[in-house]
Amino acid sequence: MLVVRPAGPADIDALMELAYLSGRGFTSLPEDRTTLTDRLALSEASFTGAVEPRDAWYVLMLENGETGQIEGVAGVKGGVGIARPHFSFRVVTLAQYSSATATRFDHNALVLVNECSDMSEVGSLFLRPGKRQSGAGALLARARYLLIGTQRERFCETIMAELRGWFDDADNSPFWDGIASKFFRLPFEEADRMITSTDGQFILDLAPRHPLYTELVDAAAREAIGVVHRHGVPALKMLEKEGFQRSGLVDIFDGGPTMTCRRDTISTIAGARMRSLKIAPVDEGSEERLISTDSIAAFRATRAPVLVDGDSATLSPATATLLGLAEGATLQLS
Repeated sequence: MLVVRPAGPADIDALMELAYLSGRGFTSLPEDRTTLTDRLALSEASFTGAVEPRDAWYVLMLENGETGQIEGVAGVKGGVGIARPHFSFRVVTLAQYSSATATRFDHNALVLVNECSDMSEVGSLFLRPGKRQSGAGALLARARYLLIGTQRERFCETIMAELRGWFDDADNSPFWDGIASKFFRLPFEEADRMITSTDGQFILDLAPRHPLYTELVDAAAREAIGVVHRHGVPALKMLEKEGFQRSGLVDIFDGGPTMTCRRDTISTIAGARMRSLKIAPVDEGSEERLISTDSIAAFRATRAPVLVDGDSATLSPATATLLGLAEGATLQLS
């Protein structure tokens, strides 16, 4: 059985392996041991409540309950754009009209903005390649929303998600090559590393201050604006199913889209209900549901057969053990 659980410092080797597997452009999983070690320490402090809610960064590991192997990772940030600006490009349309020639032109342009302030973020969703078609991705993705649902007040009213932008068959980013690199003049990997290991001042120093007319840039770069990486299409579909929509913002490095949704309208959160646990054998043919504990500190989630009867829910002994729950405990179903 697969279970989603909090990550901690002991997971560094598994997290490093996933970072290497994630490939180029997966900004939230840098191949940097120091950065990931610090993140796991922050995650541990976040789950115990030792940091302020908006400073928290919850890292979740998808673990095989039988073998102990880590199959995937995901994260939830309590807040972005608070301690430091969170920059994006907004895609805008600039209309120009000349009465002398009776002509009108609509120009698409990119404008640097800092609009993602006081939002919580779901991200860092990555699974081992062999697990992407097994339903594990949906479990891991939706577990993030159940985590938010356990204590909604710890999270912002708007939830955002940034998707990796398009990379070509040679693993190059047309958006970076044709637009962003002209301003930062760094190797992509160096800029990618700096976004997670520095305070981001270099973005404010070097990013363009004026609108960038997309008609003036390379066609490949223009066509990559807002396009999702081929491996990110399933994540996009899962976000849309939950109610997320494109915000009109794109990443300043790879052009990937930013999706947003009101916290309380996210499908998994809106549909979640608390039930009292009963432990007894459950027919394997019973309806499978997404199940989690009801607290952040002891958060665990899985998908398993469950029998719901009024305010109670019956789980098998094995599932209850996997979640670390005893008879009478409160669980969350969606």
